Amino acid sequence: MRKIILIAITALLAMSFVSTAKVAEEDRILGVWMESTGKAKVKISKIGKKYFGKIVWLKEPIDPDTKKPKVDKNNPNEKLKSKPLKGLRIFKDFVYAGDGLWNKGTIYDSRKGKTYSCKITMKDINTLDIRGYIGISLIGRSDTWTRQGKKK
Repeated sequence: MRKIILIAITALLAMSFVSTAKVAEEDRILGVWMESTGKAKVKISKIGKKYFGKIVWLKEPIDPDTKKPKVDKNNPNEKLKSKPLKGLRIFKDFVYAGDGLWNKGTIYDSRKGKTYSCKITMKDINTLDIRGYIGISLIGRSDTWTRQGKKK
């Protein structure tokens, strides 16, 4: 009987270790990332089982024309054009597919006021390849983002 209990406890511990390792792998994307031009930083967070990203820093947060915080002026929805860019959620609904890939999400480009399908690939712990596209990923654009407060 003791042997069975010991085997059961060992199995439970092993399963919890595997589960923790998977969570750690999929959550490697969490943190603050700088896009390649250095104009914005985006914080990626997890809500439920999906990943989202919002703008948390802008190199030039004030609109030179209005002298007020920059807003989402190119948004096709009139009601959202006055929404501040800082705090704007630009990544939505990403899921971890394994092997350093998050997909099935969208990215919003505030410069064009358009939303695109998107996939995120982690090249290494401090580098993301962001690929926004229409239809298939061959028709799109990529950008490389770097982690702020680098992990080792």
